[in-house]
Amino acid sequence: MFGDEYGCATNSNGQTVGLSQHVATALLCGNALLGAGLTHLLAGTRFSVAERGRIGDSSSFDPVAPTPALYIVDASGSPQQTITLIEAAKRQHPSAHIVAIADSFDLNLIQLAVSAGVDSFCLATVSREVLINVLELTVLGEQILPRSAVDSLLTHASTVSGLGRTSLPSEQSTPDPKVTKLSPRETVILQSLMGGDANKVIARRLDITESTIKVHVKSILRKIGAANRTQAAMWANENLRVAEKRPLVN
Repeated sequence: MFGDEYGCATNSNGQTVGLSQHVATALLCGNALLGAGLTHLLAGTRFSVAERGRIGDSSSFDPVAPTPALYIVDASGSPQQTITLIEAAKRQHPSAHIVAIADSFDLNLIQLAVSAGVDSFCLATVSREVLINVLELTVLGEQILPRSAVDSLLTHASTVSGLGRTSLPSEQSTPDPKVTKLSPRETVILQSLMGGDANKVIARRLDITESTIKVHVKSILRKIGAANRTQAAMWANENLRVAEKRPLVN
């Protein structure tokens, strides 16, 4: 089932090998029933629940609990509610992996969640074995999407490509004039924000300091009128022309 739904594989016995280290896991769930169900499913695995929190309720966290290496975020609420949870988790523990779980995912939510820091997505309807495999691969650095979401992405890409071939230049949407305010370096950094890269990652790729990246990000937010990185990524996706989406180079 795991291979059919997620396009990934385990060993010949259906087990993940070489994975025994304990992983402190935190649940961020607006649905108490979902939180209880996940806690039950993870019992006896290496993903022991160190923290359980609810939306807007920080009092439920144990201040002496181990630092989470993995967050499982309930993405069944509104997109804004989901993104708020993800951004809060990333601020508290930037190096932690994040898996979003919901009954289904639309393309808009996937894009926003990736920009905010989500590593993988898991359907709430999958079996316990599939859930554990998604978590295992995520902590190993893999990014997982359900096949249904991949199919939707491919269909969307095909549709956009077809429209691009049939549209005349005059019919294409005009980008926001604020694009002209961005310097070439700011455009490159904004492209990286669209991919959800952290400041230190961008700094390493451009061979400049992280503090310089922070200055550039503040300048970008001011120039385009965005309140945060997520809004900036959304704006860039709508307004940066293909020619302006420059590759990250030193």
